[in-house]
Amino acid sequence: MTTYQFINFSVNQGVAHLQLNRPEKKNAINDSLCLEIEHVFLNLTDDVNVIVLSGNGPEFCSGLDLREHKAREPFEVVKHSQMWHRVFGHIRESGIPVVAAMHGAVIGGGLELAICAHVRVTEENTFYRLPEGKHGIFVGGGASVNVSNVIGTSRMTEMMLTGRDVDAQEGLRIGLGHYVVGAGEALTKAFELAEGIGKNSKYSNWAMTTGISRISNMSAQEGLYTESLICGITQTSEEVKARIDAFLNRKKS
Repeated sequence: MTTYQFINFSVNQGVAHLQLNRPEKKNAINDSLCLEIEHVFLNLTDDVNVIVLSGNGPEFCSGLDLREHKAREPFEVVKHSQMWHRVFGHIRESGIPVVAAMHGAVIGGGLELAICAHVRVTEENTFYRLPEGKHGIFVGGGASVNVSNVIGTSRMTEMMLTGRDVDAQEGLRIGLGHYVVGAGEALTKAFELAEGIGKNSKYSNWAMTTGISRISNMSAQEGLYTESLICGITQTSEEVKARIDAFLNRKKS
């Protein structure tokens, strides 16, 4: 098992736990943390069915570590942003479902990270913020696409212009979170959901986590065609045949 400096990673009975581990920095994201996340996803083993993503300490993630931010030439900034896009893309597109357990601050890059999770659990004290405008910068970790796709361009623009906090209940209403639980309960709920998701067919989980988002960016005609292709891939596997047979036999008994 690889030892990491800024994250913890473990696997137990098919459920992996990827924990941001910079509690003294409110789990602020630096390049090394990003690359450790990438290493995890590039080296996932076949026994991983689902991943729980959380943050160690009082905050989920306070965003970009501004203390390590440095002046770059324009093209260097572009490449740096694309590195974040690449890393966060692994979370969205690995084919392994990711369940985020959030509490406290989910700010800037932390929201860009969390929004890549396929299921998002928040505690009552969770709040979201896009403060880039107040820092004189712009989002660079994919929020203009990924957050905007969830809450809409108008609402994202307003959040960036005002830099205001969005609490857990409003976040639930607009789609930033899917569940709100009590203080200290997010991780338990996330593992409960992950256990259920992990019992799904791997083919179905792959299809749902990689297919739906791509289809949403297609024309209706192309989307329906792609849906049929994915349907053909998943429903003809031996595992799925066995699941359907088991279901039908249970119904007969």
